[in-house]
Amino acid sequence: MSELSGQVAIVTGGASGIGAATVTLLAGAGATVISGDIQKPAEGAAGEFVEHDVASEDAWKALLADVLARHGRLDILVNNAGVLVGLTNIENTTVEQWRRTESINSEGVFLGCKYAIEGMKVTGADKPASKGSIVNVSSIAALIGSAGPAAYSASKGAVRLLSKSVALYCAEKKYGIRCNSVHPGGVDTPIFNPLWQAMGREKGKEMIGSHHPIGRMAEPEDIGEMILWLASDRSRFVTGAEFTADGGVTSGLIRRSAVAS
Repeated sequence: MSELSGQVAIVTGGASGIGAATVTLLAGAGATVISGDIQKPAEGAAGEFVEHDVASEDAWKALLADVLARHGRLDILVNNAGVLVGLTNIENTTVEQWRRTESINSEGVFLGCKYAIEGMKVTGADKPASKGSIVNVSSIAALIGSAGPAAYSASKGAVRLLSKSVALYCAEKKYGIRCNSVHPGGVDTPIFNPLWQAMGREKGKEMIGSHHPIGRMAEPEDIGEMILWLASDRSRFVTGAEFTADGGVTSGLIRRSAVAS
């Protein structure tokens, strides 16, 4: 039997990048996966697609109600959706850019955690060892400073500490719901499309990969595998933790500017 057989998962930003890789991996492990995104996934993609705006509380309420009505439970939430609205420093960031970034990267994760807990509390009674797992995708921008982009760094820092707060709250309430954060370095996702268009994909990947001691960028599956482990009962004693997958960027002195995922 597959390790996630019978479990139901929601993955936000599931149409591409880390989200799409995670949907495929969770589905391959036996889970029923709902992929939420504002854009449609590729033809033949794994999971059930639902158009979903993470910045809308009404959308979260509707998604939870739909999942519980159709599947009767929620076991896993992966808060992956995120944006990078301009590579702008603190002086050049506009209020509109700041609010747009925070509404998705930070507030969207808050809403996801809030409503996932509601759903997992209802449906987790038959999983006494681990009633639910929330995995929040942050960034190394939450762990090390950067001169920019300001709004992105702030939003990912918020995700890091929100994850710990959620983990401790759920432990205190004895819900059996775990919450952890994942912090990638540079990952080959659509967030880098403007750079690929400017200098070519392979040249761009080589340049960004050179910032990582391991010598390459991450592929979405590299991060998806870590998320799969955190979603599963293999990590049942892990909560309130942060997991770095950055090819060594945060391990020591950095010769070049760090690259946000």
